[in-house]
Amino acid sequence: MESAVAFSVLIGTVILFQLMLALGMPWGSMAMGGRYPGRFPPAMRAAAVIQIAILAALALIVLSAAGLMLPQWQAFSRSAIWFVVAFSIVATLLNLITKSVWEKRIWAPVSILMLVTSVIVAIG
Repeated sequence: MESAVAFSVLIGTVILFQLMLALGMPWGSMAMGGRYPGRFPPAMRAAAVIQIAILAALALIVLSAAGLMLPQWQAFSRSAIWFVVAFSIVATLLNLITKSVWEKRIWAPVSILMLVTSVIVAIG
């Protein structure tokens, strides 16, 4: 249960960051490999909104798999949690190999913790 809460706090942080990017904060050097330093262009801001929806769905899957909410999703979430684990693996790898120093410093540790907590929920 604690791992699901920790995952949710971590992904909530990522969601807030994506929201700030979508709203025009000049933090582009800390995302997408630093390809868009400063404010994201409109298309990337829209992509940040889509990413928010995906990240929120991942949080709901983890919380459901841990039995903390959406009991009607329980059967689905026990399988879908492995998608969350796979997503977390990819996110961790991308954050570790990025050319953006800020992404490595900020988001690599976050994604590693998300991976660990999602695996704990998956095998729990």
